[in-house]
Amino acid sequence: MAQHDSAQPTIYATVRADLTGVLDVDGVKHNVTGTDDADVRTQIFSQVTGRARMAGRPVLLVTDDALGQGRLNVHPDGKVEAVGEFVYNEKNDTTPSRIVTAPPAASSKVKDAPAAAPSAMISPPPATTRAAIKDAAEPIVTSERRAARASFLVQETPQEPASRGWRGMLSRAGIQVAPSAEEMAERADVHAVSQHWAGPRTISIVNGKGGANKTPSTAILAAVFARYGGSGVLAWDNNETRGTLGWRTEQGGHDATVQDLLPQTNRLLSPGAQSSDLAHYVHHQTGDKYDVLRSNPIVLSAEQKITRAEFDSLHQVASKYFRLVFVDSGNDESAERWQQMIERTNQLVIATTALDESAEAGALLLEALAQRDERSAQLAANAVVIVSQSEKTASGAQAIANGFAVLSRRAVTIPYDDALHGGKLRYDALAPATKRAWLAAAAAVAEGL
Repeated sequence: MAQHDSAQPTIYATVRADLTGVLDVDGVKHNVTGTDDADVRTQIFSQVTGRARMAGRPVLLVTDDALGQGRLNVHPDGKVEAVGEFVYNEKNDTTPSRIVTAPPAASSKVKDAPAAAPSAMISPPPATTRAAIKDAAEPIVTSERRAARASFLVQETPQEPASRGWRGMLSRAGIQVAPSAEEMAERADVHAVSQHWAGPRTISIVNGKGGANKTPSTAILAAVFARYGGSGVLAWDNNETRGTLGWRTEQGGHDATVQDLLPQTNRLLSPGAQSSDLAHYVHHQTGDKYDVLRSNPIVLSAEQKITRAEFDSLHQVASKYFRLVFVDSGNDESAERWQQMIERTNQLVIATTALDESAEAGALLLEALAQRDERSAQLAANAVVIVSQSEKTASGAQAIANGFAVLSRRAVTIPYDDALHGGKLRYDALAPATKRAWLAAAAAVAEGL
């Protein structure tokens, strides 16, 4: 590692949680702002490199913020060298801080192996015993031995270096640094939602209380799975009482709804049907890469009721053309289409806001399902609860999530975000913290698939 010259210029830098940074140059503080923490760190390095050019020599950059403390030599040409050891304090990690240093160069000296002893002279065996010796020398490869032998093809995937924060900056400078616990957790969540499962899966988002955030939850979950895992994701508005999924998502080149698709189910299930035929009835989200099957919020509910058999026909079409089907349910738990949705559900999601009435409705639904029958009880026990903070200045989402711990498999929280309240629902419009929370929620859902 590079040695620090005590006479060289020294600059102190930190990055704050509000996406700003501070450079301290000879006691004079300079503010740095950016679009995210990575942008702030990039600008810091750019300014420090400029100072190094002005000085005509390396500048010592001392970092001290939430991600870690370290000392770097920044050269005029942008080259970065670590000075001493880097200590990284892992946020939300109970393990001791890790010391990360540049790996030592591998030694090129290898001790000479001892010379092999000459083979002994052995007389050939009598002809009468050759067959027996040959049989004894033959290796017998039994199934037990084959199972015990480790495969030469099984190899662990090498860990990629850090890409975020100061760690990422060091990795890009050629100093291989392991990712933080936070970055590793995010990678695990991305891996979870990127998988493809054998056979279609139906995820139903439910709560008998209106305004419980079912529609935003349906759209954003579909977006996360489609963006990370690829095409074949459908968001279905299974609502006969003015479902608004169609209003909150992008419309295709037509205005088709569930009612237009229903008469075509037999044709779409026939061997000659093609996947592109379904584009006449669903609305593709060009940015988030999933499709939407709309209900008609203008028509009265009496005019768009769907029987159990009709729901099954629609579900067969959805399962034929899509690998993941996210169902945005209505508020009427007695409706045939709602009841049949539960019968076809693989993973149940309770959507709720941080309001007491919304949470209580979700809890009552889980308790009712737990007593309904064995399959419904399993759905309830394996449910994921997503608690969204619905008011900008309020709190309480985590307390409600904690209350669902005894009723569900997982309960996660989503911070308040203006982009979720009104207008089209788009993943890219969300704040970074909100995106991270939805990724964690989607990973919790993926665990049940």
